[in-house]
Amino acid sequence: MRASSFYSFRSPWSLKATTSLSLRLIPLALLTLDLSGCKHKGAAPTPPPQTVGIYTVHPHPLKTSTSLPGRVEAFEQAQVRPQVGGVILKRTFEQGTDVKAGQLLYVINPAPFKATYDQAKAQLLHAQAAALSIRAQLERYRPLAAAHAVSKQDYDNTLSSARQAEADIAQAKANVDSAAVNLDWTQVRSPIDGRIGRMLVTPGTLVTAGQTNAIATVTRMDPIYVDVNLATSDMLRLRREFASGKLEKVSGNAAAVELTLEDGSHYDKSGQLRLTEVTVDPATGTMVVRAEFPNPDRLLMPGMYVHAEVAEGIDPNAITIPQPALQRDSKGDPFVYALDGDNKVTMRFVQLDRALDGDWVVMGGLNNGDRIIVEGLQKAHPGAVVKPVEKSSDGKSDNAQPAHAG
Repeated sequence: MRASSFYSFRSPWSLKATTSLSLRLIPLALLTLDLSGCKHKGAAPTPPPQTVGIYTVHPHPLKTSTSLPGRVEAFEQAQVRPQVGGVILKRTFEQGTDVKAGQLLYVINPAPFKATYDQAKAQLLHAQAAALSIRAQLERYRPLAAAHAVSKQDYDNTLSSARQAEADIAQAKANVDSAAVNLDWTQVRSPIDGRIGRMLVTPGTLVTAGQTNAIATVTRMDPIYVDVNLATSDMLRLRREFASGKLEKVSGNAAAVELTLEDGSHYDKSGQLRLTEVTVDPATGTMVVRAEFPNPDRLLMPGMYVHAEVAEGIDPNAITIPQPALQRDSKGDPFVYALDGDNKVTMRFVQLDRALDGDWVVMGGLNNGDRIIVEGLQKAHPGAVVKPVEKSSDGKSDNAQPAHAG
């Protein structure tokens, strides 16, 4: 009982000391709570601006062209067919060689045509002899008719016979000429200069006049044509640009044309635009444009597929941007991210012309000196401040130096 009383007993001094210690600890606890509260309520540090690659827009001269697929067409091509029927006796050309206009190609059996020619000549001689007798009689009757020594009827009959004899001579001459033409056609000749293809018929073959199948084909290959189909919208655009003076003509009134062959190689000779069709194909909305090319080595052959670059001219103040810079909104409208003087990102809508050599040709929306983002687009959004690094048009950094706001 006493022990319990002893342990439960606290002196006034001990209570006073405990109370004093508690009072001293309260400000320390409050200070600790205040510091802890300041630590949680303070703002987070601002992150540094994101680095993006930019391209500065500058107008520059740009040679523009329209790329179109096309086909090579012969400058001249003659499908040789016989004009008379008969058996071919011989061939006189070498396959795959150049021939001249008028050069002999085939010989058709001339015997029946020679006989017809000789007969026509004989008929001409007969008509001429008959006419000679009638003309002599007419000369005798003329003074007699004037003196009324012969009747008027006899003189008129003689005059009519003389004129009929002249008509017979004219008919006989026409028959001779026709027979001569047929006889000449037994020698089949090339109608044009060019290269002849393979032999299509052999000696001993019976051919007929005007048959469907050709017996030879001669093609003139130098110069040569390339036909391409140009959309009417492109044609209208070109005409507007030429009329406004925006584009300079490359070669007088004829635009220059370059070719890329089927294997991807470049044809080393330039051509010129020679013809634009006057009608439009309603099914495709295109028109045929024809260019003429020199072809001294016969490298271009009719039927070949080629790619033609039709030179439009030179735009002295063209604006181009790298293709990675272009974006489209939900409506499909094209825009770019541009920077203002404080390096703040803004959205700029642009009007496009076409894609050319990895760039976009811009018709409107950008001006000289505008800076657009070409790299790090995922880091940019309108209103954000970024750290720009100048890039060239090929995407490489220009000495990796940050670009400063102008």
